[in-house]
Amino acid sequence: MAKKKQIRFIDFCAGIGGGRLGLERGINASCVGFSEIMPTSEKTYRILHKTNKERNWGDLTKINAKELPDFEILIAGFPCQTFSIIGQRKGFKDKRGQIIYHLIRILKDKNVPYFILENVKGLINHNRGNTIKTIKKSLEYAGFHTDYKLINSVKMGVPQIRERVYFIGIRKDQVKRNEFIWPNEIDTPDIKNFLCDNNSEVLDENNATFQRYLNNKYNNGKYNIKKLLKEDYLVIDTRQSDLRQYRGVVPTLRTGRHGILYVKNGKFHKLSGFESLLLQGFKEKSSIKVSKEKNVLERNLLSQAGNAMTVNAIELLSKQLLNYIEK
Repeated sequence: MAKKKQIRFIDFCAGIGGGRLGLERGINASCVGFSEIMPTSEKTYRILHKTNKERNWGDLTKINAKELPDFEILIAGFPCQTFSIIGQRKGFKDKRGQIIYHLIRILKDKNVPYFILENVKGLINHNRGNTIKTIKKSLEYAGFHTDYKLINSVKMGVPQIRERVYFIGIRKDQVKRNEFIWPNEIDTPDIKNFLCDNNSEVLDENNATFQRYLNNKYNNGKYNIKKLLKEDYLVIDTRQSDLRQYRGVVPTLRTGRHGILYVKNGKFHKLSGFESLLLQGFKEKSSIKVSKEKNVLERNLLSQAGNAMTVNAIELLSKQLLNYIEK
């Protein structure tokens, strides 16, 4: 019996490789290259995936697609800042918002049969819904049957509320009668297994900055610290205008702001880079290794985790894509 050919992929807008790990874990796919422009992210990527010799193709807007090795799946978490509610929402007017067209160029030039793309929830209603329609039409015009769905990571196997739009693309000559079936939701795991860093930084409740925050015009008189500290694994998001509480889940990890605390043994703990990786689906062993690297700063790791794809979501999506291909 002939051995099945291993599916190959290239990891574009790679970040720290959440998409890569999802494809490897889900369908045992083989990565034949990646594209990432941030040196700090590349450093973390290489540690997490044990890849020193693999080529980083760099800025994908400058890639000559004909020079790329052959591959079957293109995966990319294309830049989301221009579509995010948090950002300025410039969309296609920002150069980052035009990355999608360079991905389409690569898809066409390499005749890639499948893709998985990810972006923020804000893409759905950006420019009154016209942006996502334009992206879908552009992908379909390029020769791909394209479907998208809003998926929350908290239903994909990690206790993090993270709503993201996922696109699945199938080249039209590969389309079959059966529909692509999106993965079923799964139960949210116990948050105790993720907030488990014994070395996480403790925040003194009398910290001057924290006290100023609690006593600002938005929060003054609203919260009793002693009461908060009685509830183990209570998660707190210290937003600018309010303090939000979560139980059993963590709010969306973000690139630019790291204000998430949790209560453990009567103390406030700051969410660590190690824990952030776990909440994105990275394995404990590799997460420990990268968090202990002296040349990987904690603040960078927190930002990189906030910018990553959720591994579990890509793992489940890739399994469904493989089911479609094999059927």
